[in-house]
Amino acid sequence: MNFSRLALFTFLSLSVVVFAWLGETFIIKTTSIVSAWSACKTTAQSNQPQATIHYTKDSPASLKPTLTWTKVEGAVAYELELLTQIPENANRPAPTPYCLFSTTKIYVNGYNADLSPYDTSALYWRVRALDSKGKPLSQFSSAEPLSVDFYHNSLQKPLITSIFNQSPGGILLYPVYSWIPIAGAEKYEVEILDAPPENPNSTSPSSHRISAAIARGFDYYDTTARTAEQPFYWRVRGLTAEGDPVGVFSDTGTFTVSPHSSIEVATYGDSITHGGGSISYSPADWEYSYQHYLTFPTMNLGKSGDTSEALVERFDEDVLPFQPQYLLIMGGTNSLRGGTSASEVIADLSELKEKCLVHGIKPIFLTLPPVNPAHIKEVFDEPTVSNWQEQFRLVNQFIRTQTHIDVARDIGSSQGVLLPNLAVDGLHLDIQGKKQIAKVINSYWLCTNGFHSL
Repeated sequence: MNFSRLALFTFLSLSVVVFAWLGETFIIKTTSIVSAWSACKTTAQSNQPQATIHYTKDSPASLKPTLTWTKVEGAVAYELELLTQIPENANRPAPTPYCLFSTTKIYVNGYNADLSPYDTSALYWRVRALDSKGKPLSQFSSAEPLSVDFYHNSLQKPLITSIFNQSPGGILLYPVYSWIPIAGAEKYEVEILDAPPENPNSTSPSSHRISAAIARGFDYYDTTARTAEQPFYWRVRGLTAEGDPVGVFSDTGTFTVSPHSSIEVATYGDSITHGGGSISYSPADWEYSYQHYLTFPTMNLGKSGDTSEALVERFDEDVLPFQPQYLLIMGGTNSLRGGTSASEVIADLSELKEKCLVHGIKPIFLTLPPVNPAHIKEVFDEPTVSNWQEQFRLVNQFIRTQTHIDVARDIGSSQGVLLPNLAVDGLHLDIQGKKQIAKVINSYWLCTNGFHSL
């Protein structure tokens, strides 16, 4: 598996959503794929995935069922097998006589299987997590019986996995829409609407469409800031390479980003603020966002890929409508690693500060965590300037003279380089790193009675 190639197209698209009931994993025995996905929305902690959809003789699968399982922390991909019998060794790939199909190219915790080639009365499936090099990160799940009604060919549609407004930190100014891909689709059309579609389970666009985009893979990063008093709606459908429909539109998701919300704290920055990590997880995977672990509500105004200059440029349109009392700002990482000087980044941060103060917003800067250039090169095939450490030091030195929270101070590093276990890709902090950022911010929130003394 070429994970570097995967990473190139996921640099601006990382994947799949979760809720977090911290410390607990709920497994619901159900044949409802929506309910099964709810069971997947857990903090990724188990070292072994577990099936969350169960197809039985009483509730058999169709020819193209979606299989889902719990997530494994740090998993970049998953390996899935379809079997004719339970293998003797639960930790190794099944021998060829047992294994009808296997794939390691699954980057979400779900898979739409095509069972039409297999005319057999006994089927099983199992899955295990893989790391960034394609090596096993977990044991295989228990082999799950897969009863199939070969005469039942239900509607084929993507399963949407971005669930907004229902989790701490679950409001994104720049939404990321994610789904479980479907068999036979080469690309996807994402449709944004201003009302529920009048034609569910259809292949035709809705009359309520306000925007659409073509995406590949399993998610789409919206390039437009979505704000309105009324809810937005979205859905996605699969297409062939030629643009013909594969199945029908997904069920419809919804989210609300009101420009007149009463917001005390907003977060502002690049992809570290926007969210995501472990290569395959997007800002809609809430456990990869530091805002998810904060003890107070926030509005996420982050945007993946931003430079410090871009943060200045979009401030008026993206921050001022919300008028937060406090703005947590983390910016400059993309600029510095790309060769922009510390003095230029400091000038941008200073301009952000002035913009905030002019409009009655109190800026609170967050120091910049280190990066790992070797891992950035391996995953994204992007260089990092040789003097990055000195430039980061100068910017953080400036930030520490401002109203700030020093989230970088205790981030694990070796000789100033970010530890690999904190960021698979060397840049986007994974779960433990995001928790560490939130822990430091939370301590300031508690000690200062809600930032009021900062």
